[in-house]
Amino acid sequence: MERKRNDGEPGGSAGQTNWTIRPGHRQSGVILHVPHASREIPVRALERILLGPEELERELDAMTDADTDLLAREVAERSLTRRPWIFENRFSRLLVDPERFPDEREEMSRVGMGRVYLKTSDGRELRKPDPSDDDRLIGSYFDPYARAFEQLVAERLEEVGEVLIIDLHSFPVERLPYELRPEQARPSLCLGTDDFHTPEGLASYARSVWPWPDSFELDQPFPGSYVPLGSYRSDRRVSSVMFEIRRDVVANWARGERCERPVPALPSIIASMAICFTAGLLGTER
Repeated sequence: MERKRNDGEPGGSAGQTNWTIRPGHRQSGVILHVPHASREIPVRALERILLGPEELERELDAMTDADTDLLAREVAERSLTRRPWIFENRFSRLLVDPERFPDEREEMSRVGMGRVYLKTSDGRELRKPDPSDDDRLIGSYFDPYARAFEQLVAERLEEVGEVLIIDLHSFPVERLPYELRPEQARPSLCLGTDDFHTPEGLASYARSVWPWPDSFELDQPFPGSYVPLGSYRSDRRVSSVMFEIRRDVVANWARGERCERPVPALPSIIASMAICFTAGLLGTER
């Protein structure tokens, strides 16, 4: 049964919950994080967005990691007896982006895409600046989401002693104007890592099982992987790795289309990492 929290708008109803937890096995410390798969935006938040309906749909097309929610569920199904947990954002990143830093560490703030986006993917105005409404969105959505994720991590640590966050994303084939690293490669898989939270064994394993080693990169064009701030750079029991998969690869898997490089086993590739981590077969050296 899904666990839905009701910490969206103050005094809100279940329809305003902004995350869903899909429980895994009680002995699993693996959490599949799906932050950017939704296109949903609450009605009140739409009032401040400056785009017309068609423009908004195009922006959602550009910024949504489509089908990564389906991928997470399939990964969980294929993880044998110890099913991973899934933590899924129910709202679009155009509402708030739950993976942004809340302070000067957030590099995307310089292009208007911090916790609350003010700019679109091509640099147009998405919202007028309104610090008081930013605070409302952060207090209603960003902060409760972060607390809920930290609570899930704490529960899993208490139960099994270690956690692996597999952060699931996708990125477009062609660079979008907002991106900060236009010169970098666009491989079929960008594996995002953190030098504190990503054991060497995780990165080595991912490279060994990815079917196209000539199209695999570490931390380009998108570096890093999500860790809740309560554990960030302080708790080595929390490991994290980001699967940033090029969108044509995800789409070909999701639609079952024939292509030059099909990946029918895409969920199994990711599930195998979860299985090996749970079995203690991946090293924890940083």
